[in-house]
Amino acid sequence: MEQKLPNTGAIIGLSIASILLCWCYGVLGLILSVVALILASKATKVYNAEPESYSDFGSVKTGKILAIIGIILNLLFLFFIIWLIVSVIGMDALEDEELMRERVEEFFQ
Repeated sequence: MEQKLPNTGAIIGLSIASILLCWCYGVLGLILSVVALILASKATKVYNAEPESYSDFGSVKTGKILAIIGIILNLLFLFFIIWLIVSVIGMDALEDEELMRERVEEFFQ
């Protein structure tokens, strides 16, 4: 009798959430992506041990692909935020709130 792989729903849910939350400075979504990828890796090991016993390996592969996409999107957004702080706003503006406000307004005009 075939059974479902463990954490399949969690893998898909975390992967989708990581993509949706990539706009949260790239950190929250990155954590969710990594957790989903770890769970997918464990589910893959379980499946490879007894492939005839499990029926939903396709869902795990889908979740793994979504987790990888989530990692890429979150890293891109995280690098964008770092670039924005370092090159556009400037490190000196991080200490002066008024200077930071001026540079951010300049950037978005």
